[in-house]
Amino acid sequence: MGILDAIKGQLIDVIEWSDSSNKTMVHKYDMNGKEIMMGAQLTVRESQAAVFVNEGQLADVFGPGRYELSTSNMPILTALKSWKYGFKSPFKSDVYFVNTKQFLNMKWGTSNPVMMRDAEFGMIRLRAFGIYSFKVNDPEAFLKEVFGTSALFTVDGVDGQIKRTLVSGLSDAIAESKIPALDLAANYDELAAYTMNAVNPKLAALGLTLCSLVVENISLPEEVEKAMDKRTSMGVVGNLDQYAKYQAAEAMREAANNDGSGMAGMGVGMGAGAAMGQMFAQSFSNPAAPAAPAAAPAAPAAPAAGATCSACGASIPASAKFCPECGAKQAVTVYCKECGTEIAPGSKFCPECGTKQ
Repeated sequence: MGILDAIKGQLIDVIEWSDSSNKTMVHKYDMNGKEIMMGAQLTVRESQAAVFVNEGQLADVFGPGRYELSTSNMPILTALKSWKYGFKSPFKSDVYFVNTKQFLNMKWGTSNPVMMRDAEFGMIRLRAFGIYSFKVNDPEAFLKEVFGTSALFTVDGVDGQIKRTLVSGLSDAIAESKIPALDLAANYDELAAYTMNAVNPKLAALGLTLCSLVVENISLPEEVEKAMDKRTSMGVVGNLDQYAKYQAAEAMREAANNDGSGMAGMGVGMGAGAAMGQMFAQSFSNPAAPAAPAAAPAAPAAPAAGATCSACGASIPASAKFCPECGAKQAVTVYCKECGTEIAPGSKFCPECGTKQ
């Protein structure tokens, strides 16, 4: 019995694996130097696949279920080994369990800004981030192209490759869609769907598939965001002239409530008073004042020639009431206010044009 127990101890009769982490993609079953017993039970759970590799060559792939290892269940390995005894003896093979479940909440983001030509802002740089999920849909291709003969393979091994492929696909989607920067937020789902369709053929060659992609945010450069904030503020304010007057009134109110003293306070008060006077003069002035009535035609200018004194004959100004030489009172010369004709003092009407004086 001791010899039989020793022999049985070198054989494996049950093969199974349960995942204790959320990141393991491939786990190599530890044979510990033993061989697999003929008729051994293989248990493959849901979201798993078991891959048998014989001498470096992929032999058989088993999906979820319970299997008794025999020639009927392992046709490829049976053909490779050419068993002489009907597959009755133990055999040694490497067994890999591949996790085919979805790996969720994987984060992605642009490590560097993506250049884009926008119709409104010109050349701008965009940053984006979000989450995605993926899974292994072809264990055979995944073994050949990615994990090879690794005893343990986690999502960290493919995370970088998928992220960079995603960013490249999203950049192409934004550029080809020509969606304005201000409208990107309304098209996140469409951009994600376009990116998935572009990325999945590339990942299929690795035995992977992208199950979901969520674009959480596409952000603009800080300078563009500030310009957008200013434009939004202008739209909210509306009438900039009224807003400027309101701001001036608020500034003057704060200046009036200022407790400052001395020359500085006096200067603020004088400046506020002057600004207030100017502002209210502009605010309450009628911007459409009626035009002033047309002025009456000006009377012809009185003759500018000099006159002679009636007493001494000296030359005196025509409008002089007294002679500057002898002091004699001069006769007053009156002219018509309409035609300028000389008329007698006290005349009520012009004898030339008839205008009332």
